Amino acid sequence: MSSAHLDSEVADSAKHPEKRGIEFIAPAERHGTAWALFAVWAAPNVSILSLTMGATLTLVLGLELWQAVLVIIASNLLWILPGIVAASGPSAGTSGSVITRAIYGIRGNRIVIAFYGWFVSGIFLALNWVASTFMGAELLRRLGMGNDTLAKALVTIAVSGITVLVAVYGHGLILRSYSVVTAALLAIFVVVTVFILSKADFGFVQPEPLGGLDLWISLSIGFAILASTPLSYSNSADMARYLPSETRTSRVIAATALGGAVPGVIFLSVGALLGTLVSFDALEIGIDFALMDMLPGWLGVLLVVGVVLNTVALNGMTTYTASMVFQSIGVPIKRIPSAVLIGVLGTIFTFVLAVSTSLIDAVNLMLQFLLIISVPTITIYATDILLRGNRYDSLQLFEQFPSGKYWYRSGYSVAGIVALVAGGLASALFLSTDVWAGPLALLLGGIDLSVPAGMAVSALVYTLLFKKSARKQEVA
Repeated sequence: MSSAHLDSEVADSAKHPEKRGIEFIAPAERHGTAWALFAVWAAPNVSILSLTMGATLTLVLGLELWQAVLVIIASNLLWILPGIVAASGPSAGTSGSVITRAIYGIRGNRIVIAFYGWFVSGIFLALNWVASTFMGAELLRRLGMGNDTLAKALVTIAVSGITVLVAVYGHGLILRSYSVVTAALLAIFVVVTVFILSKADFGFVQPEPLGGLDLWISLSIGFAILASTPLSYSNSADMARYLPSETRTSRVIAATALGGAVPGVIFLSVGALLGTLVSFDALEIGIDFALMDMLPGWLGVLLVVGVVLNTVALNGMTTYTASMVFQSIGVPIKRIPSAVLIGVLGTIFTFVLAVSTSLIDAVNLMLQFLLIISVPTITIYATDILLRGNRYDSLQLFEQFPSGKYWYRSGYSVAGIVALVAGGLASALFLSTDVWAGPLALLLGGIDLSVPAGMAVSALVYTLLFKKSARKQEVA
């Protein structure tokens, strides 16, 4: 490794932009405690999207409240995977987009990360920005702005600009500010929750209760939609990489997993209750708008503020981690210009979605399709950590020549590439959406097993091939 990888340009601080990218973080610069990660992951998940996705379970999929809650709990158990992935950050001392060189090989990793870590990150930015765009534009409309397209453009540009600024300042700002952001978001969404609970009918029963195959279809699709959130966070190592290497792995896993799962379970459940309060016609205007109509005027404004704050928190982290992707694949660009570039990409995607579709349609459809890549990606990452005992050679991760440990065969790891393709194919075959249903999903009558099938296949294939090839090279 060159000295550039070992030396720090600036200390990790909230007071100035973070210049470090994927460079190795020396032991002397490590700091913080694992439990600080709880707020880092809680802030993005105190979200209007949680309310919208929760409402989908009861309003769109027709589940009873208790069925919806079971699906919510089951899907949020998958937060254990981002927790396991986060543990590799302190161990390797670098970005997850570099650590995965050990999984796919130096050249193979460039292909995987270029697509999933950059292009797909832009899509995730858009999915989250579009919520604040819709609601911010609606608030401007109610305040008298007549041009809806202009309102959406102004909100999108303003929110994306603030988000990119958070990403530019980076890890130090995120670590030190997200506890305050989490507290503010909790205050806003707790007030909204109290209002919803005051109107809720806890004895609600669907007019036409589901049974048999129809019930299993709704349960499986609901699980797939909700599971897409924890399964998308294969970037969790980036937020933990500044922790001292001796930090207990169990604490990193617990803080990350609980930070995402606790607010997820709470506010998705509140969303399921919300779905029982609004009519099916609410889908035409959007569940988020229906909620605004239910709330007192002052609380509606406060909710929009919360939505924007949550969007900045979530996308600030996503933009930050995506800004290191170009460096990890060998593009000669600094982290800060890269953050600006991914922000521009996400802004374009956001504006296209905002003027062409509804929020709930955009979210549900995109989240299901992204399972094809997110399911095997995070499953293989977590499996690799378990197989290696979370031990990575930090110096060799930066050795990008045939002499390096992680070069494998011509720069590609057969285990990683084959497992990724096999897992993605399994997810696609079992995926069930309005526009695409895999042949095996059709064989099951429309039941969506894309998540368990993709996880099982990718983990099994990677484990078998790792034991035959990658482990032999590690020993050598």
